[in-house]
Amino acid sequence: MLYERLGGEAFFEKLVERFYAGVAQDALLRPLYPEAELGPAAERLKLFLMQYFGGPGTYSERRGHPRLRMRHVGFALGEAERDAWLLHMRRSLDEAGLAPELEEPVWSYFVEAAEFLRNR
Repeated sequence: MLYERLGGEAFFEKLVERFYAGVAQDALLRPLYPEAELGPAAERLKLFLMQYFGGPGTYSERRGHPRLRMRHVGFALGEAERDAWLLHMRRSLDEAGLAPELEEPVWSYFVEAAEFLRNR
């Protein structure tokens, strides 16, 4: 299972932590997060990614079906937002130092998901 091969929850915790450290400083992306603190968004992303890559189904247990498009429809997500999101995720993934055979499916998903959520 990819979730376990990636390192389980610890991998996703660090990935999301590094990602949101970049988002917190990003003038384009930070306004898209309405909560004062990024912690709740980080927790949701961590749980979603864990579930998507074969880990526990905690995300769906707490929030129901992911419905990614529906959950993001209220945010203007164009090419610039997509590219900024991918930049921070790329940096976070690079810092993880994964073997190429593990990194490729993760990065491919991020690219596909970022494009899928683009709505402008």
